[in-house]
Amino acid sequence: MSPAGCPHVNGYKVDNWKQNLRVIYQCFVWSGTAETRRRKVLQSDAGWTELAKSCICHMCGAHLNRLHSCLHCVFFGCFTKKHIHEHAKNKRHNLAIDLLYGGIYCFVCQDYIYDKDMEQIAKEEQRKSWKLQGIGEKFTTWEPTKRELELLRHNPKRRKITTNCTIGLRGLINLGNTCFMNCIVQALTHTPLLRDFFLSDRHKCEMQSNSCLVCEMSQLFQEFYSGHRSPHIPFRLLHLVWTHARHLAGYEQQDAHEFLIAALDVLHRHCKGDTIRDDNGKKANNPNHCNCIIDQIFTGGLQSDVTCQVCHGVSTTIDPFWDISLDLPGSSTPFWPLSPGGDGSTVNGESHLSGSTTLTDCLRRFTRPEHLGSSAKIKCGGCHSYQESTKQLTMKKLPIVACFHLKRFEHSAKLRRKITTYVSFPLELDMTPFMASSKESRMNGQYQQAVDVLNNDNKYSLFAVVNHQGTLESGHYTSFIRQHKDQWFKCDDAIITKASIKDVLDSEGYLLFYHKQFLEYE
Repeated sequence: MSPAGCPHVNGYKVDNWKQNLRVIYQCFVWSGTAETRRRKVLQSDAGWTELAKSCICHMCGAHLNRLHSCLHCVFFGCFTKKHIHEHAKNKRHNLAIDLLYGGIYCFVCQDYIYDKDMEQIAKEEQRKSWKLQGIGEKFTTWEPTKRELELLRHNPKRRKITTNCTIGLRGLINLGNTCFMNCIVQALTHTPLLRDFFLSDRHKCEMQSNSCLVCEMSQLFQEFYSGHRSPHIPFRLLHLVWTHARHLAGYEQQDAHEFLIAALDVLHRHCKGDTIRDDNGKKANNPNHCNCIIDQIFTGGLQSDVTCQVCHGVSTTIDPFWDISLDLPGSSTPFWPLSPGGDGSTVNGESHLSGSTTLTDCLRRFTRPEHLGSSAKIKCGGCHSYQESTKQLTMKKLPIVACFHLKRFEHSAKLRRKITTYVSFPLELDMTPFMASSKESRMNGQYQQAVDVLNNDNKYSLFAVVNHQGTLESGHYTSFIRQHKDQWFKCDDAIITKASIKDVLDSEGYLLFYHKQFLEYE
């Protein structure tokens, strides 16, 4: 099809073409009323489907196979079996409409076409259909107003994203011990899918008062990607955090991990109006059963298997998580060595120096079987009595963004201290060894390397690191964020400086943010 559009549409635009097109959209495409839906598919009480006689291929009688309707006469034909093509050729009727998606196909151009007038009719009838079905206004794409079109005409200059582009990089003013908030904001604003959500104006606020944290985050993303270079002052964000998470109120230094969880919780609660419901009413495919953008990106499923030591019966539960907290060597919790010696070997992209601990070590310890002991007996459903058992945690469902919290702050009755053990972490992480589906290949906490090295479903890339310098009583938070594939920057409140990959990997690490390399579409 030429850039000017399809030249064959004008032949259709005669007499009452608009009314005829509206009828087709109303009756056979969007089918807003119960009567029009019955014309397409009739549901019987027995649950089987009875096909309406009018909405089938006039040549083979099939109901599926991408049914199209001729725009010039009353004819339905299969697109897959090319019955609609035969009709177009024999009758010289060049235009047909897809009855599932509403797209217009031109058989001369051999492509789906765009026409402004037809598109407007399709959108109007779709909105009417939504209203008739009582499902309200769904998400619609942004369309510029007349004023916005005028501004675009007078401002033809466009910003281009290049490898050296710094759009999205912006410092944040410290409002008094708020470095814990600033470093988390930097990580969130550089989370790819979260950025795409807010910059495409997807949030529709349903809160009555002007206290929606999601609205403020949306404004924050606009500020970050506006191109302004002066540091931003996040005073309103701080006020809303104090309002909705009162345990973080005040000017004392707070924990960045605690702030992350509180922020995600408030965003999750305020995002309820953005929930995307399945057409069939199915629950969302995550353990929180919520389709808000926070749960879509951050929620994973943690499987807990408790095995009775007498009858070997297994009790399984799956709980949602936003992050994984990992114990470190040097804490009061016993941490047995897992690294494969000190021979400089590499596992999961991590170099094992003599005596060093890796992120993989921490994950192995997290997912190893743990004997609960005689003091923590559980009532076995098989034995019907209290028995000793073992417990093992694995990943049932991985989130798009995996956040790992290295437990550097130890609080107990006897001591409060910071654990400064160096933990090496990789740029790329494969979570396959820690999946519930890989449990059989793990014996006594030791994982045998998977044979299928081509499986990329569980592979992640590092995109943000939050660090803490100083002591438990007096410290400062900074973060590293990835701007492009191999370009890293250090964010120290209002100061943004370029960093090397070595700077990132040599840092102590407190919170590690990884993004899935390949996304699953359902």
